Amino acid sequence: MTEPSAADMGRAIADLFAAMGITHVISVPDSTIGPWHAALDAHPSLRLVRVCREGEAWAVAGGLHLGGARPLVLIQCTGLFESGDSLRNIVHDWKLPIFSVIGYRSYLNQSTLPGDTCLVFTEPVLSAWQIDWKLVTDTADYGEIRTHYERCRAAGIAGGIVVAEGRA
Repeated sequence: MTEPSAADMGRAIADLFAAMGITHVISVPDSTIGPWHAALDAHPSLRLVRVCREGEAWAVAGGLHLGGARPLVLIQCTGLFESGDSLRNIVHDWKLPIFSVIGYRSYLNQSTLPGDTCLVFTEPVLSAWQIDWKLVTDTADYGEIRTHYERCRAAGIAGGIVVAEGRA
């Protein structure tokens, strides 16, 4: 089976986010999720908000949530590492149920990119921050994004989907 193109995947993700009721996608592009930005930006039901640093993404999402929007943070795991204090403040101090989709750099390249410490730290960091997260390793399973979002939303908690990046 052929993997969908980045443009097709971007349109599918934009449609999925819109169907979930997401109003704003706050993001810093990376090599996998960056190509989705054109489709997110073009979607009539979504507003793409580009920030300079991932720590800003959590703060912007928190403000949008408090204003009645339904934001989603879309970043790579390296940005997750950078943004820990902002995540802590928004999710734990303010107790805002912000949902995120996080690209898991090099997950599918473990044999060709040995030693990438993203593979060492991503899962423990998410667990340490007490984020209810699920790993999705195949584009065919991207429907789990909506399922997990709806579970987290119903529970009133922050959650995330970690999307495996790279090529096997």
